[in-house]
Amino acid sequence: MTDLHEVLNHHLADWQSGWSMGSFGAIAEFHQAPGEPAATGDLFRVTDRGGIRLSLSDDTVPVAYETLSPKPHRWSQAVALCLPEEAAAQARRAVLTELGPDTQALRDQDRDAILFDIGLAQPQVDFCIRTADPALIETLRAHTGRSVFEPGNPVMGTILSAHPHRIAVTALGRVEVYQLIGGPETDDRSPEGPHTHVLPKLLASGRTHSANVPIPGGLVPCASLHPGNPVIGPLGEDRDFDPELFDAFQRLLVRWGNAEYVSVKSAVLESIGKGLPPQSLPFPETRIGRTALRNAVRQELRRTGDSEHLRDWAGIAD
Repeated sequence: MTDLHEVLNHHLADWQSGWSMGSFGAIAEFHQAPGEPAATGDLFRVTDRGGIRLSLSDDTVPVAYETLSPKPHRWSQAVALCLPEEAAAQARRAVLTELGPDTQALRDQDRDAILFDIGLAQPQVDFCIRTADPALIETLRAHTGRSVFEPGNPVMGTILSAHPHRIAVTALGRVEVYQLIGGPETDDRSPEGPHTHVLPKLLASGRTHSANVPIPGGLVPCASLHPGNPVIGPLGEDRDFDPELFDAFQRLLVRWGNAEYVSVKSAVLESIGKGLPPQSLPFPETRIGRTALRNAVRQELRRTGDSEHLRDWAGIAD
């Protein structure tokens, strides 16, 4: 736990690392800008745009993973902080519910504002809004006990136009977002930095996480660390390969990643390093093994540059 604790505090202080809490379809993200002023503490960081507080427990399980990007020169990487299903469970309220003053708010000035669970009924996150605006509070109170997705319910539209704080609460902490909600006032784009997404079509799946994320059975992701990506910049742009960011995540992957993924990837890189052809290894039979093969080849192409030998490997990988 001490090791995980230290890793998380290190990344909280690194502006290139992002964070998220939520479920498949409802998520709150915390991001920083270089040099952005912040109030900090142990497993805590808050800026004028948002904040995060982590609350680890002894049964927290870190799961490091890489996923394929639709763009063949990219990949994604993260560390999911997971709990057993029972420990991860939240209230699963299905209707708008007033929770009272937010005494657990990250900032003192927000603790008298009123917290409302908007009622998304998600297994591992209570997705809430917080406001001190009397008019918005009155409107929300008039519609408590109703689903925000109920036909004719004006609450979701009111929320979108009022831009209250959004709060994602899990068994491992909370993320708070103070910025505008993406919409007409932001050119229909999520603002840079902390932001939220609520996507009803994904919520309807009932999943706790994407099928592309290799979370072991019986565990539920309650928070995620997104270390700086060696090929993707903070605004989603392509960047020149960053070997320091790459090596830093590979150490986390070896420590906390899926054993099969790490083993296949290691075998592929060893064969490439020896100049062996793709046929020197059996083609992986599992999805996670095939993902490891493809990412290993993508990463070597970015790390060392194009070559005829790597093109042969890419031919079977993609």
